[in-house]
Amino acid sequence: MLTIRDAKDCQYDLISLGEIMLRLDPGEGRVRTARQFQAWEGGGEYNVARGLRRCFGLRTGVVTAFADNDLGRLIEDFILQGGVDVSHIQWVPYDGVGRTVRNGLNFTERGFGIRGALGVPDRGITAASQMKPGDVDWDHLFGELGVRWFHTGGIFAALSESTAELTLEAVQAANKHGTIVSYDLNYRPSLWKAIGGHAKAQEVNRAIAASVDVMIGNEEDFTACLGFEVEGMDENISAIQVESFKKMISEAVKAFPNFKATATTLRTVKTATVNDWGAICWHDGAFYEATHRENLEILDRVGGGDSFASGLIYGFLSTNDPLQAVNYGAAHGALAMTTPGDTSMASVGEVEKLMGGGSARVVR
Repeated sequence: MLTIRDAKDCQYDLISLGEIMLRLDPGEGRVRTARQFQAWEGGGEYNVARGLRRCFGLRTGVVTAFADNDLGRLIEDFILQGGVDVSHIQWVPYDGVGRTVRNGLNFTERGFGIRGALGVPDRGITAASQMKPGDVDWDHLFGELGVRWFHTGGIFAALSESTAELTLEAVQAANKHGTIVSYDLNYRPSLWKAIGGHAKAQEVNRAIAASVDVMIGNEEDFTACLGFEVEGMDENISAIQVESFKKMISEAVKAFPNFKATATTLRTVKTATVNDWGAICWHDGAFYEATHRENLEILDRVGGGDSFASGLIYGFLSTNDPLQAVNYGAAHGALAMTTPGDTSMASVGEVEKLMGGGSARVVR
């Protein structure tokens, strides 16, 4: 079992650290031909905090930074609608042009059939990417206010040298105060290719991994970010894939004995709108597999992994049972991909109904 701080001693169940962008979605169309976009907010680390608040009703907040202009305030308004605490957001004066600081944009196509999803991020010199060690009073946050669980990931750590250093500072501070740390490796080649590629990704992520309790990532993440490779991995959910991943995790926990749990989604991409979907979790020397779902129909896959992470975290916080946790994660991730946007629109009742084998019959 994880040793989790008592809720009554903490102001927050979870705090996340990461960049939050304005997502511009052309709906069923293409970015390159769009004449209108629907606006959402999204960011890998933030999506977890929002899912825990809106679906599971926990007390969450986010640490990030915005340029203080109307785009930043629009993103803040989305966050407020999601119920996530905004008191730890840092606001940076805007120069009126964006020469020195700006807010991130993410143009995202959902994909359909044989056309995969496409993300076109525009996130240079953002306020969040310029965050650095010393910007956040972690002792006040983790110690005086109290946080049960801290979540961050490899997207934020890849934004700049200073965000990598801030991430390391944060996870070490959380360790000091007995806060559980989860980290989603979330490898993005586009973020690393200009600053050292795989070698830099491994240098940064291995340093952070030494202070992580719950490591989340797929086989590509573990290979690219931590350097673990196992023969026989493929893109399909199969006995070979599952056994190969188990071997990889066994090697990872030997190298990082601080890992108390690791988890991943297992996905077969048949088309952009039909995937097989599963998940597996290692905890205390044993592996636990979630219910496998074949031919899962998908409306918008972006954020499915983040919703898996928030369900997994909720399962540990509420039951401290790894089998329950991985099933909460897999069910929440599956439901999140049936609605548009990065973030979950599911309820805990819907998640638990799906976990229990409930059908998609109309509810009246």
